Amino acid sequence: VTSGVPRKPGMTREELISVNAGIVKSVVENVLKHSPNAVIVMISNPLDTMTYLTLKLTGLPRHRVIGMGGILDSARFAGYLSMELGCSPRDLQTNVIGGHGDTTMIPLPRYSTWRGVPVTQYIAEERMKQIVADTMVGGATLTKLLGTRAWIAPGAAAAQLAEAIVTDTPRVFPCCVSLEGEFGLNDICIGVPVRVGKKGLVEIMKMELNAEEQGLLNKSADAVRSMNDVLKTMQM
Repeated sequence: VTSGVPRKPGMTREELISVNAGIVKSVVENVLKHSPNAVIVMISNPLDTMTYLTLKLTGLPRHRVIGMGGILDSARFAGYLSMELGCSPRDLQTNVIGGHGDTTMIPLPRYSTWRGVPVTQYIAEERMKQIVADTMVGGATLTKLLGTRAWIAPGAAAAQLAEAIVTDTPRVFPCCVSLEGEFGLNDICIGVPVRVGKKGLVEIMKMELNAEEQGLLNKSADAVRSMNDVLKTMQM
């Protein structure tokens, strides 16, 4: 589901809620009318809130509703790391969890590797902080440069997720899914590492976060919940 008003320069994902919620509701209802067994991949922004809205509106089991955002954010993280390291992004395995937003995503250098070796062994701490910061505003940076929303990288990310589902080729991606106690969170859709396959979400992968990383995830979850709260004021 990509339907929605495009993000304009200077426009936050939060500002998209009031318009896009109605659009997503209409699309999802018609999807299930004609394809009742579908796995729904959400791409419309604000991604975490639209994924949560879809789950609540439809009553579908959580394995059938997946938000794509973390795959895109991880690709952007890999892009910045590859420029710093002088390597191909294909040789990098990156992880970005949390909300799909400029202030809510959490690039994880400790869980990102170059040919199996943590990138933190190659990049100094201060430089890494800048790469993380650049990754977090990567979407807004691109939107400002293009004068419209990004489409090539989001399309490539969505294609990877769709291929894994359609061909039943289980892969691990960072995706926005509903949490039921995992990572200490409940009643929220947010990005975490997951394994996907034919039925959608197969498994939420375990990841041992340190105190700082868990704190960032909790903070991100609070921000996502504040956006979800906007839905409660709307007549859906």
